[in-house]
Amino acid sequence: MEQHTLPRNPTRPVRVGSVTIGAGQPIAVQSMTATHTQNIDATVGQIQDLVAAGADIVRVAVDSKKDAEALAEISRQVTANLSVDLQENYRLAEVIAPYVAKIRYNPGHLYHHEREKPWQEKVRYLAKIAQDNDCAMRVGVNCGSVDPDKKEKYDHEDSISPMLESAFEHCDLLDSLGYTRYCVSLKDSDPRKVIEVNQRFAQKRPDVPLHLGVTEAGMPPDGVIKTRIAFEQLISKGIGDTIRVSLTVPNSRKSEEIDAGRKILADIAAGRVRSVVDFGTNTLNIISCPSCSRVENEAFIDLAQQVKEMTVYAKEYAVTIAVMGCRVNGPGETDDADLGLWCGPTHVNLKRGPEAVGAYKYDEILPKLRSELDAVIARKKG
Repeated sequence: MEQHTLPRNPTRPVRVGSVTIGAGQPIAVQSMTATHTQNIDATVGQIQDLVAAGADIVRVAVDSKKDAEALAEISRQVTANLSVDLQENYRLAEVIAPYVAKIRYNPGHLYHHEREKPWQEKVRYLAKIAQDNDCAMRVGVNCGSVDPDKKEKYDHEDSISPMLESAFEHCDLLDSLGYTRYCVSLKDSDPRKVIEVNQRFAQKRPDVPLHLGVTEAGMPPDGVIKTRIAFEQLISKGIGDTIRVSLTVPNSRKSEEIDAGRKILADIAAGRVRSVVDFGTNTLNIISCPSCSRVENEAFIDLAQQVKEMTVYAKEYAVTIAVMGCRVNGPGETDDADLGLWCGPTHVNLKRGPEAVGAYKYDEILPKLRSELDAVIARKKG
């Protein structure tokens, strides 16, 4: 792949194990495991499959001390550049940092533990852990889990400004601590917003490497198309140093994320870029999160496909349906959809915008969703 033909922003280098992102280095492709982290054999197998497919970095979620202990053992059995995805318990960083090359935290999730402590104190702790253990970091800002203080400052329709303000503040604090071995991600399920938020960030901080992704892109082929739109518009302008294609696929097909990412980069390098950014502005839009180790019931993946098939009759209406696989991102990241489903171990929680409708068993949810969808369509017609 002729990546050297691509324009690149003058970002600083950030070493992640054996690879470096930024500073004109080849754009790194990464993915995330979907197995339960405590299932060591399955997680090792999936990491090895992703590396064989060409993954430069593999992210693994940790949500408990048992997860952290499992990841420590996993790291001994693989040669991959591992990134740990800290969920709500940021204190797990000190347990797992010796075994990984990168720590990812979400500014919005820092509020879930030790709420009395300011976020600045928590970031100082994370930066010291990273520095002491030779780890890079990613500041991962997501549209559905933004710092609540930032979100309250802006109009509900403006989801980009709070993301940017949060990212800039975290960068400024890390810089002031003398810790600059970090990258930033700013993700949304709408590729147009991904383009705008990353362009605005890069204008102000062209030195910070960017991790690009469209969160909850959904199932192939739509998920690949959404991601391609954002990547083409950003990477062709020099923005982006590492990428992840987030797809809702079964565990056995997780390497499709790597294959799709490599193909998109090759097409951009060859000049095969769309001239128009357009995806579903007046059509049904189904967003679903990528399968990952946070999913509490793998029936979520089948449900996402069933939702896509069941709602085909509504394809000409501008309706957004979100299908989320876990309690971590599900409640917040369904708020902006017309209808949202977030999946627990035995029940699926149905929402109408931010309003809870009810919790239903997996084999009961589709008729409930259809009834709500019919009501949404009737309101739009009226």
